[in-house]
Amino acid sequence: MTQTDNAKGIAILGSTGSIGVQTLEVIALAPERFRVEVLTAQRNADLLIAQALLVQPNAVVITDEAFYSKVKEALAHTDTKVFTGAKALEDVVTFSGVDTVLTALVGFAGLYPTLAAIKAGKTIALANKETLVVGGSLVTDLARQHGVAIYPVDSEHSALFQCLVGEWHNPVEKMILTASGGPFRGKKRADLKDITKAQALKHPNWSMGAKITIDSATLMNKGLEVIEAHWLFGLPAEAIEVVVHPQSIIHSMVQFTDGSIKAQLGLPDMKLPILYALAYPERVPTPWPRADFAQIAQLTFEKPDTETFTCLALAYQALEKGGNMPCILNAANEIAVELFLQDSIGFLQIADCVESALQAAPFIAKPQLDDLLQTDTWVRNYVRNL
Repeated sequence: MTQTDNAKGIAILGSTGSIGVQTLEVIALAPERFRVEVLTAQRNADLLIAQALLVQPNAVVITDEAFYSKVKEALAHTDTKVFTGAKALEDVVTFSGVDTVLTALVGFAGLYPTLAAIKAGKTIALANKETLVVGGSLVTDLARQHGVAIYPVDSEHSALFQCLVGEWHNPVEKMILTASGGPFRGKKRADLKDITKAQALKHPNWSMGAKITIDSATLMNKGLEVIEAHWLFGLPAEAIEVVVHPQSIIHSMVQFTDGSIKAQLGLPDMKLPILYALAYPERVPTPWPRADFAQIAQLTFEKPDTETFTCLALAYQALEKGGNMPCILNAANEIAVELFLQDSIGFLQIADCVESALQAAPFIAKPQLDDLLQTDTWVRNYVRNL
């Protein structure tokens, strides 16, 4: 991979996941612009090793210490440094060669290294929505304090950001997040009682990791995105609307106070928002397929069914109450999805677990980082013991 000295140094947190793998494809498209400085994985040592041998980063982190020796030995003949443990994630993002940190870790794990990267003055490309769901106030306050830009990688938030470029001086009336509706759009609760893991993992439009695919099926993913949009763009819950758009061509829309609406469109491909976040404010030419509107029969829209898919309604409730409620929502959902993927609970019980945790967990109006950690731990134990 040919790289220039002035290429932007990228740290990919979660390089073996779906977003991480696609980020490496994006970087390979423009090696003169981007240089891989850091790769990290939780326990997928084999893929991490293969990636490191290919792109030769300055450092890798295998968070699960059980795999440290394997990775260390496999990369011993290279110049790549190998680290292990969760604390190493916070250390590597501060390295001088890192310009942008792309956080593609799943869940609460993304919060600490993101905060460390912001304190070190690194630009953030955020693909870990839970970071803002759990610690939105802490993250955005710290980013303002250190003058750090946060560029969204989620397709919906990237779309909103793209609609706002050139409009920063114009007040926004409403943001409209589009949702595919997932694999069970149109079904009622009675239809979902016996849903299997295999059925829930078949997303109609997007190729994603298991956790986010289940979140899409329950519409929790859209609920988390509403909370993320609140923190990224500073709008209240009532000014963030969700509309189901099954074709996934319009990725989101912004309505201004004059009634005009701007939308960002494109084929459903996560590499597009990844590239936009890494290269902003430039647009880099790509060889990827283009939307052909002569072949797209229709673009349709409908209201989400929050009586069947109650996770979306629960997310709105958590955002409106504020404090540590979004942290409770996220932790409960992470464990409930984990239990569903282990065939320990049914599909409808995911929302039941979340609702129970929101009612049972102690409320903290203005949580600090330690409060969020304690809340997260309490809720995870509570849901596991339900």
